[in-house]
Amino acid sequence: MRRVVNCLITDGKRLLMLQKPRRGYWYIPGGKVEPAESLGEAVRREVEEETGLVLTSAHLRGAFVIDVQADGELQDEWMLFTFVADGWSGTLKDEAAEGVLAWQPITALDRLPMPAGDRIVLSRLVFAPAGRLPLTGRFVYTPDEALLAYAFDPTEAHAADADGVRPR
Repeated sequence: MRRVVNCLITDGKRLLMLQKPRRGYWYIPGGKVEPAESLGEAVRREVEEETGLVLTSAHLRGAFVIDVQADGELQDEWMLFTFVADGWSGTLKDEAAEGVLAWQPITALDRLPMPAGDRIVLSRLVFAPAGRLPLTGRFVYTPDEALLAYAFDPTEAHAADADGVRPR
């Protein structure tokens, strides 16, 4: 099972996002956890590599199982650990090897192209009261990254949205 970390970096009005060229999707900075690396070490390394920023304070705010299924069969499974940064130093890179870095207004969250599950989680993290965190749950995608289902633990399931995503 692969382990991946990412980090929501916000100044209260904007989110630091990375637009990757493959689909034009926007993501928060992050990447794979290396062998023998803690989650905290991984998120600090990934953020610095991608953005040039050094995290001085980041807190784990989400842990999610990501399943990839085709015809009801499990094809891949990984864990995503989402952090929220409330402290950093350094200077933001002008360019990133992974794509375009940009501060996006929080109000743009509902219209930026991104995976449906990312939008759901980011909205929860940006707008959820701190007492409701951390979030845990499971997201089920097709191999071409269409969200099939999702649920937050322990019993918080969500009705299908306009895209037909159903709770599980």
